[in-house]
Amino acid sequence: PGPSRMLFPTRLYSPFFSSFSAQSAAEKKYDLAYYIRAALAGGICCGVTHGALTPVDVVKTRIQLEPEVYNKGMVAGFGQVVKKEGPMALLTGFTPTFIGYFIQGWFKFGGVEFFKVNLAGSLGEQAAWDNRNSIYLASSAMAEFIADIFLCPLEATRIRLVSNPTYASSMLGAASKMLSEEGLINGFYSGFLPICFKQIPYTMAKFAVQGRAAEAIYGATGTNPESSGQSWNVSVSLTSGVIAGVASAIISHPADTLLSKINKSGAGGTGSMMTRLGRIVAETGIIKLCTQGLGARCVMIGTLTAGQFAIFDTVMNALGASKFHFHDPSKK
Repeated sequence: PGPSRMLFPTRLYSPFFSSFSAQSAAEKKYDLAYYIRAALAGGICCGVTHGALTPVDVVKTRIQLEPEVYNKGMVAGFGQVVKKEGPMALLTGFTPTFIGYFIQGWFKFGGVEFFKVNLAGSLGEQAAWDNRNSIYLASSAMAEFIADIFLCPLEATRIRLVSNPTYASSMLGAASKMLSEEGLINGFYSGFLPICFKQIPYTMAKFAVQGRAAEAIYGATGTNPESSGQSWNVSVSLTSGVIAGVASAIISHPADTLLSKINKSGAGGTGSMMTRLGRIVAETGIIKLCTQGLGARCVMIGTLTAGQFAIFDTVMNALGASKFHFHDPSKK
């Protein structure tokens, strides 16, 4: 073997300027342009879906933060918010939600594709197929951790505006006030551990369940994404997205409740992040952490996740990018 083979005995390559295909017959390239398209599609799908569901998130957050007031269910919660504060209250936090989740989606979806393609490339075709669940889980965990670093300050700002609508008149005003009153870490990153505990398991379940659900649907109908039309592929994305969304919502809900509570001004008293979190858990109780607002969140996340995968696939197709899929080499 030549020097390059001796130095790089496995199927390693430059992730930006070379290509790998788990579906080598198609000779599809996964290079820098592909990752940028995936990141842009991810930013659009997350920003649009989270932004559109801002009213649901407002009601969910109120149920979590004030269960003694908003205790009549999600539908009645909408009426309570409108009656008390007017219809525009349902759009509280829209700007930080859209911006925050666009940035998060950029790193999450782009990162999942980057790590997924690179891990599959390093393992080789058969091993990538055999270990696709592990690749889904590892790729989504790494991508989500990076995304959360950028999401956390905007999510803290959104929750502060939702929990206290009179706190500031704009996202920038709220962020500036939080920074001056509480500092960078306490103001914007008190919820970093909860957001990681919420988002990382959520994203791992989201991509792993959606991938296997889509695979099962294609298998049951005798179709595959390469030979199917865009309408069928989007339908599969929607259906598998609902399944993945409900599963990931249930898994990540306790941390979501903690995140909402710790970003409420004064929650958990004073002290370190872990001290405050401990007090909140003790005050709230495990059962309530797992159930408060869960119905609203399942509706929200099920709808949101289905929409995200459908929009992601649509935008990727519009950008001329062919999404990476795992394939069983024995069925070529």
